[in-house]
Amino acid sequence: MDLSTTLGMIIGIGFLVAGFLTEGGSLGSLFQLSAAMIVFGGTIGAVITSFPLAELKKVPQWFKIAFTDKSFGITEAYETLIRFAEKARREGLLSLEQELESVDDRFTKQGMQLVIDGTDPEITREILESNITVMEKRHKSGISVFEAAGGYAPTMGIIGTVMGLVQVLGNMSDPTSLSSSIASAFLATLYGIGSANLVWLPIATKLKQKNKIEVSAMEMVLDGILSIQAGENPSILKEKLKTHMGNMSQPKDKNAKESLNMDAESASI
Repeated sequence: MDLSTTLGMIIGIGFLVAGFLTEGGSLGSLFQLSAAMIVFGGTIGAVITSFPLAELKKVPQWFKIAFTDKSFGITEAYETLIRFAEKARREGLLSLEQELESVDDRFTKQGMQLVIDGTDPEITREILESNITVMEKRHKSGISVFEAAGGYAPTMGIIGTVMGLVQVLGNMSDPTSLSSSIASAFLATLYGIGSANLVWLPIATKLKQKNKIEVSAMEMVLDGILSIQAGENPSILKEKLKTHMGNMSQPKDKNAKESLNMDAESASI
């Protein structure tokens, strides 16, 4: 579990509620079914209208990515590339073919297979860079869904508040209930702004950060593969890869066997 995502939401929502209660508010007054239906139902409807169903089917997987702590196999990739470089230096590139069977990450495996097959270095670079670009486009489609929800939610909140005020002003026969009715109407605005800034937009930002780390990891692998193909000294390669790793803020590599691709469970994400 990605603790920063979970703790951040708990702390954000918790302190908002605690602050409200500190001022003498009632927890029950923060819940209203009609306002929730308008805001969340309207937001979901707007998002569904904005994106094809093929993309929306992946929303549960994007949620999972946002709330899962992944190492992206950075340490394993580093160790694999150094091992390959040392063996290629001693025995030649063809000796690496049997080693590929032990590689779990498909990006590393594809790149090394191109090298072993004698593919021109520029073509190898183009193919691997194309893979990175395609992956970024897939990730951006997920990010854009949550950014869209973050944009629609406050507007739906305003719509819900206006609808509530219309209902209040259309029924002025009971002045004693007027203040509570107005307060209930503004709950829709609270739901809209709150969900946008505590859920939708933070998740989009978290996905952006994870995409950034993953791209950096894949660029490290790309640089390493091209260095192996060029026959560079393993000591020089180590320094190159360490520079890449120093630029990546990564979690503790407790799951070193994970693939670099955070969407590795589904190639269609």
